[in-house]
Amino acid sequence: MDFRLTATDPHSHARTGVITTGHGEIATPVFMPVGTAGTVKAIHMRDVDQDIKARIILGNTYHLYLRPGLDILREAGGLHGFNGWRKPILTDSGGYQVYSLAARRKMKEEGVVFQSHIDGSRHMFSPERVMDIQRIIGADIMMAFDECTPYPCEYDYAEKSMEMTHRWLDRCIARFNETDDLYGYWQTLFPIVQGSVYRDLRIKSAEKIASCGADGNAIGGLAVGEPTEVMYEFTEMVCNILPTDKPRYLMGVGTPANILEGISQGVDMFDCVMPTRNGRNGMIFTSEGIINLKNEKWKADFSPLDPAGLSFVDNSYSRAYLRHLFIAGEMLGPMIASQHNLAFYLWLVDEAGRRINDGTFADWKSTMVTKLARRI
Repeated sequence: MDFRLTATDPHSHARTGVITTGHGEIATPVFMPVGTAGTVKAIHMRDVDQDIKARIILGNTYHLYLRPGLDILREAGGLHGFNGWRKPILTDSGGYQVYSLAARRKMKEEGVVFQSHIDGSRHMFSPERVMDIQRIIGADIMMAFDECTPYPCEYDYAEKSMEMTHRWLDRCIARFNETDDLYGYWQTLFPIVQGSVYRDLRIKSAEKIASCGADGNAIGGLAVGEPTEVMYEFTEMVCNILPTDKPRYLMGVGTPANILEGISQGVDMFDCVMPTRNGRNGMIFTSEGIINLKNEKWKADFSPLDPAGLSFVDNSYSRAYLRHLFIAGEMLGPMIASQHNLAFYLWLVDEAGRRINDGTFADWKSTMVTKLARRI
């Protein structure tokens, strides 16, 4: 994988760049739609490509391992062959699922034994096993196996977890280096910074990750309940340690305002389920703020979904019509709202990139952050 910077903002740490993978180029900053089980929920893959114009999507090792399973994925030629997506794919290692399945797993140095949420069957994820699984899935960007600590957590727990994550990372790198790509294109591995919200641990973890010389680096363990200001503080601190010539990925973040703040701190890559999850529940993000379409006041509002008239989906869809679909229980409502939200997120990072390139990012970002957080 290759990464080259194309522009930097003189008033912040924001930058633009291009990541080159075996499935094409990714202009950054970039938002990556989440396709946990091999699909972006409720949206046709054609629309993810042509209308939303996503440049890369995510899959999840834990979910894909359980369904459809490794035999099917290998026979299909990997996830690209299985779901028909021809652009890059990044896979989460399953570390976050380990975090979220606390009642169903047992963690030890070797790895994690867990029960399937589907049928209760028992499975084992080790760093080596997770590398092998992601090789079979065929992700262009593979994530190291880590433990995502909860918030809050005690210092001793955070320190022990971080140290184990670092030992697991060494094993991930060793396994990655001794195995080959399976489908004729190269894959790469990103390590993940952990350390909870303890400054010395975050610095230690960032320095460890920076020393690995990976093609890119991720920041994990944030956006798990800590105050927003704390997330920003630790993101900026870690970005100042991670190499400037490698892409930086802030995992699981976040709101539109979070993304703009992350870009200003030097983050290049983002993902979050919020656009589709909130869209399925009637919330849409716009260039002027947030709209809850289930509210009565939109019942006879025939204006476009975005107050500024920006077309993230077909502007023939009015707020009144989309509200009607939700109230009537029509599945088209969540589909349109999800597509609108993802298209808006992609527009937002693209506009941020344009502003960085022409030197107007800082002022534009300050104005937009205020707008994006308000309820209309």
